[in-house]
Amino acid sequence: MSQYAGRLGRRSPAAPPRLRLPHRRPRRVAMLSVHTSPLHQPGTGDAGGMNVYIVELARRLAAINVEVEIFTRATTAALPPTVELIPGVLVRHVDAGPYEGLAKEDLPAQLCAFTHGVMQAWAGHRPGHYDLVHSHYWLSGHVGWLAAQRWGAPLVHAMHTMAKVKNAALAAGDTPEPAARVIGETQIVAAADRLIANTDEEAAELVRHYAADPTKVAVVHPGVNLERFRPADGRAAARARLGLPQDALIPLFAGRIQPLKAPDVLLRAVAVLLAQRPGLRSRLVVPVVGGPSGSGLTKPESLQKLAARLGIADVMRFRPPVRQDELADWFRAASVLVMPSYSESFGLVAIEAQATGTPVLAAAVGGLPVAVRDGRTGFLIRGHDPAAYARVLRAFADDPGLTDRMGEAAARHAESFGWGTAAAATAEVYTAAMQSHRRRVRTHHD
Repeated sequence: MSQYAGRLGRRSPAAPPRLRLPHRRPRRVAMLSVHTSPLHQPGTGDAGGMNVYIVELARRLAAINVEVEIFTRATTAALPPTVELIPGVLVRHVDAGPYEGLAKEDLPAQLCAFTHGVMQAWAGHRPGHYDLVHSHYWLSGHVGWLAAQRWGAPLVHAMHTMAKVKNAALAAGDTPEPAARVIGETQIVAAADRLIANTDEEAAELVRHYAADPTKVAVVHPGVNLERFRPADGRAAARARLGLPQDALIPLFAGRIQPLKAPDVLLRAVAVLLAQRPGLRSRLVVPVVGGPSGSGLTKPESLQKLAARLGIADVMRFRPPVRQDELADWFRAASVLVMPSYSESFGLVAIEAQATGTPVLAAAVGGLPVAVRDGRTGFLIRGHDPAAYARVLRAFADDPGLTDRMGEAAARHAESFGWGTAAAATAEVYTAAMQSHRRRVRTHHD
């Protein structure tokens, strides 16, 4: 247990008996996701791991009798005001700004409109309808801060990514996060009753960069849908379904295409590998599954152009984002998933790939050293030197059994990351937040 999570439910031994309150989970949580809808296809625009996180967490919370209402910005006029994902999980579409054409960077100007929409939904209910607010990402945190205060409810916030951390590890040519975001994040950290971090390292970053109170920080590892992401009928069958050669070396990139995720490092590593081993060209297939996002939108064809410049366009397979079931097949088909990111709060894709029985080659950043067991379920690389990635790819090329051996260990490792575990731990954070909030309110009134 982390030094942060260990403090979750602690009460002062000197507290008078009347402050000893029953442990109670919330009945209904207002979950806020301003800039990305849980209904969006991961891998497109700003949709990614956070979308998967919110949907899976909400589903598992509903399964343990915690109702979730997810507020997100409406991005088309065709969307109904509410969509029931499953019984106990409701998505509310809030009108805030024009439906289309707004980048994430434009959304701070729409937070007032979004907050108004949230308040309108709440106005139709009796007092105390929402027991707790759980906001995701800093934009939602500002709405959550106001909503929680207005409703007299505790605020639990998950950063997912942090401006100061991203700015400390920028890819070449990438755009730094603005000062307004840093200020906003600092305010949310101070206002929240509890902060959920994906890893011990993220918890430490909250304390170090944002002066978070360590007793308010809880570590909850994200989960993986183990029913969807599993070895299933194996690598050969997945390759047959996707039309991939059975004997190929297939290093896969899956995710949003932007400098932060560093797909160019994989392409450069492939160029190094082919310069060293020209004979590999006939049995090398390099799929890139995903769409441009963030600062990658300014140059959506940059990877294709880079492949042409490097002379490796013939081995590349560029594919648009796919549904989760098909993504699982891409993971199964791969020899290794490659994640050379400059920053990852956790790296959900790494766990998903391992759950299907595929090892991971990743940068040793953020949560990836937690997601990947170096030398057992994959390999971690310090830095972004393409030659270092090429050396590992060469090891997979020279030892065809390496994928299966590491893949078996990877699938076992991923089993400990089920969403049920994550939801139960999150519910404990909620309970602790409600207790400390009630204590604070009573102390204030006294």
